[in-house]
Amino acid sequence: MKRIVISIMIIAFAIAGFAQSKNDFVNVKKYGAKADGLVDDTYAIQQALNDAPNKGGICFLPSGRYRLNGNLIVPEGVTLKGSYDGVPHPLHPIGTVLLIYGGKNNADAKPAITLKSNSSVKNLIIHYPEQQAPPQVIPYPWTIQIDGVMCQVVDIAMTNPYQAIDAGSKWSELHLMRNIFACPLKIGIYVDQCTDVGRIENVHFNPNFWKRICLEQTLPMPPAGYEGGKDKFWNDLLAPYLQENLVGFKIGRTDWEYISNSFVIFAKQGFLFDDFGFGEGNALVTQSGSDIGPVAVQVNKVQKHSGVQFTNCQFMSTVKIGTENTGPVKISNSGFWVFKDTYEQIVQEGSGTLILNACHFSDWDIPNAGKPCIRASNGRLIVSNCEFVRPWTGDIYAKKQAVLFEKKFIAGTVTGSLFHNDTISNISDGKVELMANIIEDAASNIDLTKAKLIDICKMYEFKITDVLTILKSQGVKAEPDMSIEEIAKENKISAMDVFNTISSHLKDMK
Repeated sequence: MKRIVISIMIIAFAIAGFAQSKNDFVNVKKYGAKADGLVDDTYAIQQALNDAPNKGGICFLPSGRYRLNGNLIVPEGVTLKGSYDGVPHPLHPIGTVLLIYGGKNNADAKPAITLKSNSSVKNLIIHYPEQQAPPQVIPYPWTIQIDGVMCQVVDIAMTNPYQAIDAGSKWSELHLMRNIFACPLKIGIYVDQCTDVGRIENVHFNPNFWKRICLEQTLPMPPAGYEGGKDKFWNDLLAPYLQENLVGFKIGRTDWEYISNSFVIFAKQGFLFDDFGFGEGNALVTQSGSDIGPVAVQVNKVQKHSGVQFTNCQFMSTVKIGTENTGPVKISNSGFWVFKDTYEQIVQEGSGTLILNACHFSDWDIPNAGKPCIRASNGRLIVSNCEFVRPWTGDIYAKKQAVLFEKKFIAGTVTGSLFHNDTISNISDGKVELMANIIEDAASNIDLTKAKLIDICKMYEFKITDVLTILKSQGVKAEPDMSIEEIAKENKISAMDVFNTISSHLKDMK
């Protein structure tokens, strides 16, 4: 009997809860939305949004494809919510999808969605069916614009927005952007006019979110006989365009901006800090990164008293501090990697202070143009507990410049750092102190032509199997215990030819 009573009570509570929940949201289908991808649903959704403040505050879009020829305004305190329970992926568009047609060819038109104070949008896929692959990219206005305090953009996937999220053109405070995945073509997120702490968390900008979709495909298929497959063909289309046009995170005036677990690839500028008319900002960036682009971080201007800090980050290109910057830039516990076009890893041209602590610099100056890993031409620089290595690329027997202090440099220190056969050069008029650094000078301890191949590999952190494979592929016979001189004699070539054979192939290895 007790079990029956308990079961009845559970059912009663469930029914009561459901009955209450029906009054907590409005369903756009009841306002005439078709969700068939053909009929314009803008008006029906806006009518539901307008009713939502009086009916629980949630405007619910059931599973379907909603065509928007116009734009939506989400009223204060209202949530525009899709049917997903979590973060959607364009590869599985089985829930709520917004198809954006409005604003085509006009980047300055009204945003597709505007959030008023304390409103939010979540659990949606947003797709531009008429967007074209480079070089025929079509300008569109902002996908989502924040206009007010404490707005939220959560659990959103965007396939191919031209400009994704605008939290800068209007005043904003305490915004939250979390779990956002997209392939933006011009700007990912813009923050400005933020007079209280904003948060950007778990944002990932990557072409894969356009390439890997099961919606109307606007990326062309590879031509017949193309070698490399669809993924390579699409990367070859998108990557060069993004590297010339995309700004991943555009940060202006903000007090503060907390950015964590966020990533961008193939950007012209991964993170850009500047004064866009409302003053400089400051930011804390953690567990984030920028890959394979001309500039990972561009700091033109940050607040003089606080600046920007990067912790536990990774950069696969260059960090540049511009000539007008006066604020501090701090980078700690972070890694720097290269791709074939990387010259310098750090360029300090501002008059502020750059602090680098416990960072790992893995190669630089791949084109062998004589560039340093860190170039300080102005301001101040503190380098401590860092390591400079060239494990897989670059010339294995020539030294490279690790740090260069140029003429107008003011003051700095390099302490407790490890350099692998590299140099620190000071041609400045400033005050520079070097202390407790270790520079492994292979040339002064060993004649590389007489050294065994296996010892050279250990010295420069190469894999002996890789080097032997390279030599074999070029018709050079070698064994691990043979010296370079012996290998040259055995193959009737010069020792320099052996070095060049290894170096020219290691440059392309990761």
